[in-house]
Amino acid sequence: MEIKTVKVRDLELGRGMPKICVPITGQTESGVLEQVDLALKQSPDCIELRADWYEDILEGDKMLRLLALVRERLENRVLLFTFRSAAEGGKQEITGDDYRNLCIKACQSGFIDMLDVEAFAQEGLLQELSCVANDQGVYVVASNHDFSGTPEETEILRRLWHMDQQGADVLKIAVTPLRERDVLTLFSATLRYYEDGGGKPVITMSMGDMGIISRLSGELFGSALTFATAGAASAPGQLPVEEVRRALAILHRE
Repeated sequence: MEIKTVKVRDLELGRGMPKICVPITGQTESGVLEQVDLALKQSPDCIELRADWYEDILEGDKMLRLLALVRERLENRVLLFTFRSAAEGGKQEITGDDYRNLCIKACQSGFIDMLDVEAFAQEGLLQELSCVANDQGVYVVASNHDFSGTPEETEILRRLWHMDQQGADVLKIAVTPLRERDVLTLFSATLRYYEDGGGKPVITMSMGDMGIISRLSGELFGSALTFATAGAASAPGQLPVEEVRRALAILHRE
């Protein structure tokens, strides 16, 4: 597989072992910072601020203050900013305009390195925010979450290529397996993206207990990053950082 890696600070996505990202789901400023401090003790490659959990996220001054405090703690570690809508498993409802404005403000803050954009939230929005983010030196992770099941391989590929063609830097899809073969479908679709000429780093996972293997075997099938916990999980099937790191090391190919 030929992958065009994405270099974010000292983190290179798409080369070597999948990188480990810890989601932060605090609801208050003190709760967020407490979780960040706990996560950093596990030395993750990346921290994801799940902004939809933060109760004051739509209050601009408080959002910027929180980002500044988190950035200070992270030093040179990568910060991924994510507002996950309720429609895709997030904590809060949000209007289309508020979502767009929040993403733009986060990019312009100077505190984040990567921005999660829901690929199918609004027509044209992924392309617009990819341009805005890249102009600010921020990389875009296009995302799509399916909690009802696992689409056919051709549909997963369609979604990945849509993200690719709309300008995202990293492509992320999470699906729900209803049977064991669904996990194989996700693996096959990930490989097919590269075999068909795709070259951007991909993050794919099969959620829940049945899909745990997908969070550990990304290096073999082409998934560049995995999410692990240093406390509360933000999605079904996430494992503690130390367990994920051991498993990734065992499966690593020199």
